[in-house]
Amino acid sequence: MGADDQGQHQALRFLTAGSVDDGKSTLIGRLLFDSQAILADQLDALERRAAGQTIDLSLLTDGLEAEREQGITIDVAYRYFATRRRKFIIADAPGHEQYTRNMVTAAAGSDAAVVLVDITKLDWKTRPVRLLPQTRRHSLLAQLLRLPSVVFAVNKLDAVDADAQAAFDAVREALLAFARDAGLAIAGVLPVSALRGDNVTARSAVWRWYEGPTLLELLHTLPACDERHDGALLLPVQYVQKSAAKQAEQGTGHQPRTVWGRIAHGRVKVGDEVQVFPSGQVAVVAEVHRAGEVVDACEAGQSAGLVLDRQLDISRGDWIASASLPLATTQSFSATLAWLDTEPAQVGRKYWLRHGHRWVQARITAIDSVRDIHTLEDSDAHQLAVNEIGRVQVQTQSPLPIEAYAANRVGGALIVVDPASNRTSGALLAA
Repeated sequence: MGADDQGQHQALRFLTAGSVDDGKSTLIGRLLFDSQAILADQLDALERRAAGQTIDLSLLTDGLEAEREQGITIDVAYRYFATRRRKFIIADAPGHEQYTRNMVTAAAGSDAAVVLVDITKLDWKTRPVRLLPQTRRHSLLAQLLRLPSVVFAVNKLDAVDADAQAAFDAVREALLAFARDAGLAIAGVLPVSALRGDNVTARSAVWRWYEGPTLLELLHTLPACDERHDGALLLPVQYVQKSAAKQAEQGTGHQPRTVWGRIAHGRVKVGDEVQVFPSGQVAVVAEVHRAGEVVDACEAGQSAGLVLDRQLDISRGDWIASASLPLATTQSFSATLAWLDTEPAQVGRKYWLRHGHRWVQARITAIDSVRDIHTLEDSDAHQLAVNEIGRVQVQTQSPLPIEAYAANRVGGALIVVDPASNRTSGALLAA
C-alpha cells in the first residue's frame, strides 16, 4: 500500500469551522444521524423533545448547558463515527470570535477543515460576494496550521431553493477568488443543506445541477496527516515511568525507566544511539515499547516507550533525538503568531512558551507585520490585537530544538501563555 493509499485509510480527524450559526453542529448531527452513530436513548430523547416536529440535530453536539442557553458553541465538542470505508473524529469548533482560540486548538490536531458558509448571511446577488470575517479568518488559520485539506460547504441553500444554483455559483466564485489570493489549496466547494441532508451523506434529489461528490464521499478520499518518517529521530518526552516490578525480577538495585513520548519524526529501533536534549548525554536504546508490548521499532506518529542502556537524568520536557545528527537549537527565531488574548501582544513583554512539553520564558522582540484578513495584505504593526495574525521575532531564555512548522508540526509549534493570567494567549508557528 502506497503512502497516499495509507493516508486515505487512516482515521480522518477533521474540524468544522466558520461563523456563528452557520450550521456546524447541525452538519455534524446529520453525519452522525445518517451514519447511525447515535445511541438509541439519545435518539429517543431528541424525538421526545421534537414532539412530532423535525429533530434538531444540533443538540447532538451543543451539549453544554451554557451552549444551549446561549444558542452558540463555546467549547470544542468531539464526536466519532465510522462507515464501512473509514473512521472519523470530528471537532465542532466555535464560530464566535471570542472563542477563536478553541478553533486553533482543534485545528492543531486535525487533518482537514470543513468551513461552512451560510448562504442566508451573504448578499449573493451582488458581485463580488463579500465573505464573512470568520469564514476568512478560520480559512487562514487552517492554512497557517498546515491542514492539508480545506473544504468549503455552502450551507442552507434550501432557504433559496428556487435560486440555489445561481446563489451557489456566486459564492463559489468568491471562495475560489479568496483561496487563490490567499494561496489556499482547497479540496472542494460543495452545496449542502445540513438540515435537509442534501449532499451531506446522500446526493440531493433537488439540486440535480450539482454533479460533484457528497461531503461524505469527499471525506473518504482526504489524506490523514502523516509525520515525516525519514531522517533523524525526534521525540518530546512526556512521561518517565519507573519499573519497580522489573527491578524485583532482575534482583538488582538498578531501576529501569521507560521514557514515553509521541515520535515527532523519524523512527527508533533497538540498538540506536540517541542523545538527550538539553543535557547532551548519549545512550543506546535497549528496548522499545508500544501499547504495552515490547516491539522492534516505532516510527513517526506513534507513541513509544524507550528503555535506555544506562541511567540518565531525563524528565518531562526533554527531547530525545538521533545521536548521529545533533539537534540544531536556537534562542531566537521568526514565526507567525495567531494572537488569541484580549490583552494585545506587546514587544518586550515576558511570556511563557511551551514547545513540546518544555516550558521556557521568552519575549517578543519585534512585530514585523500584521495581516489584514479582508485584503490579505501585510502592514506594519507595533502590537497584535485579539484574533490578529502577524509576523514576529522571538527571543527565548534558553535554547530550544525548533524546526520550521512547514517541515514538522510538532517541532515547529509553540503556545504562548500569559504569566499573570495563565491564559493561552497565542499560537506560534516557527518559520
